Amino acid sequence: MRRSMATLLLVLATIAGLAGTATAAPSTGFSTSYQAIPGDGGTTLHAFVIRPTGRGDGPFPLVVMPSSWGVNDIEYVGAAAKLAYQSGYVVVSYTARGFWDSGGQIEVAGPQDVADASKVIDWAQANANIDPARIGMGGISYGAGISLLTAAADPRIRAVVSMSGWTDLAASLYPNQTVSSQGVDLLLAAGHLTGRPGPELQQAEKDYLAGDFADALPIAPPRSAATKIDAINAHGTAVMMANAWEDSLFPPSQLVDFYGRLTGPKRLMLTPGDHATPEVFGAAGLPNEVWDAADRWFDHYLLGVDNGIDREQPVQVKPANGGGWQGSAGFPWQQQTIPLASKTFGAGVDTVADSGTVFVSGILQGYLNIPTGVAMPLVSPLAAGIWSGPVTSQGFEVDGAPHAELTVTPSAADTTLFAYLYDVGPLGAGSLITHKPYSLLGAAPGVARTIDLGLEPIAWNVPAGHHLALVVDTVDPRYLTSSKLGSTVALSGTLTVPVQ
Repeated sequence: MRRSMATLLLVLATIAGLAGTATAAPSTGFSTSYQAIPGDGGTTLHAFVIRPTGRGDGPFPLVVMPSSWGVNDIEYVGAAAKLAYQSGYVVVSYTARGFWDSGGQIEVAGPQDVADASKVIDWAQANANIDPARIGMGGISYGAGISLLTAAADPRIRAVVSMSGWTDLAASLYPNQTVSSQGVDLLLAAGHLTGRPGPELQQAEKDYLAGDFADALPIAPPRSAATKIDAINAHGTAVMMANAWEDSLFPPSQLVDFYGRLTGPKRLMLTPGDHATPEVFGAAGLPNEVWDAADRWFDHYLLGVDNGIDREQPVQVKPANGGGWQGSAGFPWQQQTIPLASKTFGAGVDTVADSGTVFVSGILQGYLNIPTGVAMPLVSPLAAGIWSGPVTSQGFEVDGAPHAELTVTPSAADTTLFAYLYDVGPLGAGSLITHKPYSLLGAAPGVARTIDLGLEPIAWNVPAGHHLALVVDTVDPRYLTSSKLGSTVALSGTLTVPVQ
């Protein structure tokens, strides 16, 4: 089944390549071969190697692309074919260790995965006549994370394109000490289905199933590019990152923080959709705006092509509910302030307000502009705090990360809060703009505590006649909750929303 699927996708990629050569020199094109590459410790990594043809003997620029979690080496063949015939790259699309036909066990972007990527570069230098001064890495999801981590370890990498990746693993899967259970369950299931979990992943799974997710956190820092950003900056690596606003696994806030700390050439693109959905068709070689930008990024920083990408605004966003690309040097600082009068409500009881379903909700928003909705009159004030802003007469755009400065008085030691910001129409129908969980663990019952609850960044157009509303409750199907039935929470504070 795997090989027949691979053959089908190769045929599609070849068709895409032949279509592209119609505007190129008749003799240019690409060739594809299936290779076994020795990784770290001699572990075999299987790969598709795409080489340019009709461009002389080289040396050629190289782009290395590790596969996504649960996906194999066929993933990037279509995009690699375009890179080969359009710009003359050698591209190695390989299956990460522990998955499918590559050897070893799943290391969760550990040191061996990083060493594997460097070994792939060594192999390409010895066997594919590549130029050691023009090397890039890129990928989606798992491949994106490994690319950034390898850029910190290997100074040969001059440019990186990270799509739907992470920079802080703990902040992604354990935001504010709250487990993203649907996301973790999905990753674990895919790992077992398509690969062979290594000891650290097996132990992390045991801790998670035992309710001790915090015990798995020590593996996160070495696997997070945020802890290695000084090395990336020292190498001067050109870093482009692209993610979806509604990414179920790696939400954009951790990327925005990482982007702000980069000192070299950088670009951040945020667009509607869920995890990997903005880039998946581009990986197959189909038209795709993110991959078009990735091609230009590599062309400029590896080939020296003056295509203007370095002169464009480095932050490029598309509003989550429709609209074209907007460029800026950063997020704006104007803000709308909504006072949050003190309210007390019961904990441990779900309401109709929630963050939606992993992948499903983000895909509906990204492809069909169908938001995660709520009927605001049906949100029970007995189980949630509800606050509304003024009705806008002219409309505005939420552009950045809303923040709630909250004074919280829980009646129990452990309580989880879920904050939802809605765009509410005249009839009370609310569309979820953004959200964020926050767990107070080990709090003193009955003692007020101040927290800064930053919601995920977003670009969202609020029409005239609508208003913003904040809902805070204590149960959400996407996450594990520490809230106990019968306890209460008192909340007050201020919500600030960046707008333009």
